[in-house]
Amino acid sequence: MRFRLKNLQRIYKQFIMLMFDVFTILSALYFAFVLRIGDAIPTNYLLQSWWVFIVAPLIMIPLFIRLGLYRAVLQHVGSKVVTTSFQATTISCLIIGFLMMFFRESNLPRSVIPIFWFIINVLIITSRFFFKGILYSWDEFTESKYPTIIYGAGSTGAKLVRGLEKNTLYNPIAFIDDDKSKHGTILNYLEVFPFSYIDELIKKKSAKVLVFAIPSLNHKKRVHIFKKLSKYPIEVKVLPSSSNYSNGVLSIEKIQHLEVGDILGRTAVHPKKELLERNITKKNILITGAGGSIGSELARQIMKLSPNKIVLMDNSEFNLYNIHLELTSYDSNIKIVPSLCTVTNFHQLKKIIFTNNIDTIYHAAAYKHVPMVELNIVSGTYNNVVGTYNVAKAADELKVENMVLVSTDKAVRPTNVMGASKRMAELILQAFAEKSKTCFSMVRFGNVLDSAGSVVPLFREQIKKGGPVTVTHRNITRYFMSIPEAVELVVQAGAMAKGGDVFVLDMGEPIKIIDLAYKMIHMSGLTPIDNENPDGDIRIEYTGLRPGEKLYEELLIGNNVTQSEHPRIMQAKEGKLSMQDIQNFIGFIKEARESQDEKNVKDLLLKYIEGYTSDVN
Repeated sequence: MRFRLKNLQRIYKQFIMLMFDVFTILSALYFAFVLRIGDAIPTNYLLQSWWVFIVAPLIMIPLFIRLGLYRAVLQHVGSKVVTTSFQATTISCLIIGFLMMFFRESNLPRSVIPIFWFIINVLIITSRFFFKGILYSWDEFTESKYPTIIYGAGSTGAKLVRGLEKNTLYNPIAFIDDDKSKHGTILNYLEVFPFSYIDELIKKKSAKVLVFAIPSLNHKKRVHIFKKLSKYPIEVKVLPSSSNYSNGVLSIEKIQHLEVGDILGRTAVHPKKELLERNITKKNILITGAGGSIGSELARQIMKLSPNKIVLMDNSEFNLYNIHLELTSYDSNIKIVPSLCTVTNFHQLKKIIFTNNIDTIYHAAAYKHVPMVELNIVSGTYNNVVGTYNVAKAADELKVENMVLVSTDKAVRPTNVMGASKRMAELILQAFAEKSKTCFSMVRFGNVLDSAGSVVPLFREQIKKGGPVTVTHRNITRYFMSIPEAVELVVQAGAMAKGGDVFVLDMGEPIKIIDLAYKMIHMSGLTPIDNENPDGDIRIEYTGLRPGEKLYEELLIGNNVTQSEHPRIMQAKEGKLSMQDIQNFIGFIKEARESQDEKNVKDLLLKYIEGYTSDVN
């Protein structure tokens, strides 16, 4: 029976409730007379007041409909029912009382009306929760929801709780707030606790989710709080600072996942507009590797800087299709040109630059996955080195104004082929800069969060599958930066170039990968399995350093570094190769490619790249 009622169409459920309300109104009126008169069957009064039993439903039911009492879904019945019932019954009773006073016999007891008002409210409200209990057992309803803590007992937190009343995912159980004056108070029927109680709320109330509901808090304090939260096995979610509210209720759709970057957060430095616009606004831009993590973000940010044209170049049809589709979906007059081409095809590359009259090139095309390049030495080196040489040569011959190479910290004293090939790419641009009218520069930085093939999406997927989370070495460290910040700094660095510049981005302090793994596990509401917690959820497995991988990365080859006009960008002075050396190297690599001689390629890199060793440090 319960199953049948539960699965009825909504219109039938509404009709059943409406008919029940008619019966409830009539019953409430009868009992109001009984209580007032003190007679089980007050016949005389009932005969005099028969018209009230007709008028009351005719007034109240339309009001219930008008005020939305039947629009509420039983499964999500909450405080709205109480306020709507009070509104409808109060208006109805005032109208009925007016009619009893002026249009019928004056000897009818007027106190029947307030008694009726009380009874009908009790019956209407309790009936909704009764039916909710019948159709959706309370245990079934709450057990399917995640016990949720709201961080921030302010107006936003209160609105969020009202919004969560209507969803099937989160069950608010408590507030946490740093304001001592709020501790122990009650907001929306939930107690407000200090942060020190979070461990107790997790253990005793089985809290699984925490929603951070202080969107206006400054960046520094937010990062400080997120770092504290990362120690606890609770899934952390946030509200964006631009959240809008409707009728004092915050929609569940506003809630977002807390990203790793929020925990590892750095103090934001506002970009310099003149630097962002210098090489882009009203110019024709070419982005190689436009479908990759860095290339696609470059395209997005360049779109905002009003170029004349953006040429998207990539050798992956799928990646090129995705970024082209995204950019053309924007309401813009900027011309977007997709070019399916590899940087190793010099003639096609040169034609693309010439046809589109390119002013600025951002060269982000590269094979960058260290173990993969280590296993494919010839292909990886040829793409990264000869590809860069082709772009630089075409830019030089066609007198392109600017070319910016996206480089990596792995180019510094490299222990792998990928890093050595990227260092050679830097040397190529430095050699061209000696004689060219094109302004060549390169920007070197560390790992970017959530880039394709990086550790963050790998850890996220491993945690989703239940582990294990694989870490190569207990002491391995890396520099991290968000993709948008890295790209923003790349654009600004390129704008400051004079020719042959090596720019190094300030990456902050390096982060231990094992600490990152622990934080990501905790952020997912889980606990790592270790000596202190053998009954945890996710096992961490040490796999050993991969081919070409080192424990730590560096950003500078030497100590000769100066500060640029941007506080997050430094400028390095490093050794160079002559153009003759570069051309000799390119010739040797092309020969090695024909013979697929991996040893020869590696020997060439060892010969030409300062600090390169094939052994991992």
